[in-house]
Amino acid sequence: MTDRLSRLLLSVSPSATLAVDSKAKALKAAGRPVIGFGAGEPDFPTPAHIVEAAAKACYDVANHKYTPTAGLPELREAICAKSLRDSGLAITPNQVLVTNGGKHAVATALMTVLNPGDDVLLPSPFWTTYPEAARLAGARTIEVPTSEANGFRVTVADLEKAYTPATKLLIFVSPSNPTGAVVDPEEVVAIGRWAAEKGIWVMADEIYEHLVYGDARHVSLPVVAPEIAERWIVVNGVAKTYAMTGWRVGWMAGPADVMDLAVTYQSQTTSNISNISQRAAIAALNGGLDDVAEMRTAFDRRRQLMVGLLNGIDGVNCAEPHGAFYCYPNVTGLLGRPLDGKVANTSAELAELLLDVVNVASVPGEAFGTPGYLRFSYALGDAAISEGIGRVAELVARS
Repeated sequence: MTDRLSRLLLSVSPSATLAVDSKAKALKAAGRPVIGFGAGEPDFPTPAHIVEAAAKACYDVANHKYTPTAGLPELREAICAKSLRDSGLAITPNQVLVTNGGKHAVATALMTVLNPGDDVLLPSPFWTTYPEAARLAGARTIEVPTSEANGFRVTVADLEKAYTPATKLLIFVSPSNPTGAVVDPEEVVAIGRWAAEKGIWVMADEIYEHLVYGDARHVSLPVVAPEIAERWIVVNGVAKTYAMTGWRVGWMAGPADVMDLAVTYQSQTTSNISNISQRAAIAALNGGLDDVAEMRTAFDRRRQLMVGLLNGIDGVNCAEPHGAFYCYPNVTGLLGRPLDGKVANTSAELAELLLDVVNVASVPGEAFGTPGYLRFSYALGDAAISEGIGRVAELVARS
């Protein structure tokens, strides 16, 4: 008798971040005054010119039909122009596949180059999707611990310790979700050269490329480390930069033979993504970065506000994030302490306690491979940040 359900899919964990966000929204809908710090999406509306382009596209009959699996030619051209403008990455349309969001790009990229038995180096803390996408491709992830003292920035020395003879690919993310770490340009160069020497692939997730603060600077690994030659894939999308999480437009770029295989895979799974969303993405990429600059200014202000509030709580230590829109405080000082008569012994239990007692939703570090931390998104209003972190501070102070 065969198993009733797929053993492979039963081994995959659901998204912890989406689960937290869904629970917070359900509680709020039920009347609870929940402040949700779990979702990784901007609170800003999509800029008006993008929405207008989508509305207009709805009336174009051409958008009612199937279009090329790899994406609309105009969008692939816009992605090439944007990549050259923003990071100096020179690519051609046949090196681009438009996907159903950045997560789809990650899964497709890993499916395209990995085989069962391959090892994938994954700096930790990590976004929850990476290990599961590798698992679906039959590969094994090797976690690469990073140091809180070093701002969670991965180094060549860290990677060298974790390298195995079966290593096929490195997942490189800067700025990082969940820590906000931005790897120094010099170290990015060194990492790219190290990967080239080892003969391994690098998948660079650049979804937060425009959300960097202070003196931090994002650079694209295949640009600053051309030694990587034909063993790189870049994944990106419009979700974070243009406040378009719900539009579901991402892309992967890489060598032409990788793209040919990825297009074949997508042709048998999703075909083209929504033409209306693709038209919106064209307007976003061709419309400049003024709206992005305004959002980044707001995120920077909220970043500083949240870091200050978190570090003002006894038992909490929050390293300053330099990118993305998350704080990742160390909360081990709160574990084992009575809080409103309750005791949390793990960060997962602490996240549950905060939601139950003060209606504050966060994502525990267990979801990102590093227990003892909580992730708080500052992609919400200043007042909500002050109120939510204030509730946590008041709970700790009175306990």
